[in-house]
Amino acid sequence: MTIKVKICGLTRPCDIESVNIEKPDYIGFVFANSRRRVTPAQATELRSKLAPGIIPVGVFVDEATRNILSLVQNGVVEMVQLHGAENEEYIVKLKELTTAPIIKAISVRHAGDVQKWASTAADYLLLDNKGGGTGQAFDWSLIGETTKPYFLAGGLDVNNIATAISQTTPFAVDVSSGVETDGYKNPVKIKEFIWRVRHGK
Repeated sequence: MTIKVKICGLTRPCDIESVNIEKPDYIGFVFANSRRRVTPAQATELRSKLAPGIIPVGVFVDEATRNILSLVQNGVVEMVQLHGAENEEYIVKLKELTTAPIIKAISVRHAGDVQKWASTAADYLLLDNKGGGTGQAFDWSLIGETTKPYFLAGGLDVNNIATAISQTTPFAVDVSSGVETDGYKNPVKIKEFIWRVRHGK
């Protein structure tokens, strides 16, 4: 299985230009409180420049469902990533309101954390370090066996991505700070990261 790539936290037109060249499978717009946060208007403008075939994902933290649905219905995002304390009831409700695939981010701190979400209504899990957005990897051995497809996140970069893939079985890998320089996306790092994932090196 070819491992998919998500480049998260795009904020500038030049970021879109970079991904249009390198063709990751997914990109992420962060609507939560973050230095990479974009407004719906900014995301709409960036989305309009995105090449066909790259799926835009909206990243939310404990967001009102009406705000998520608005972005989905307007075509700004095609997948929803929940990065807060959203519970299963919230996920089920959202699934009833949209056909957009849902990714639920969880912090992996102990063995068994992933298995607790085995029966979630979310389509995918995203496995991250505590809190997410830390740029720090977690102990991949804690993932264990799971049938739920997952995005591997947390501290991934060009130096450790091959090792990460060899030690885990992700559906996709998700990177943000690992392809940045001084807080901004670096097109050279994006290119190398995607190349390493797709060539297993």
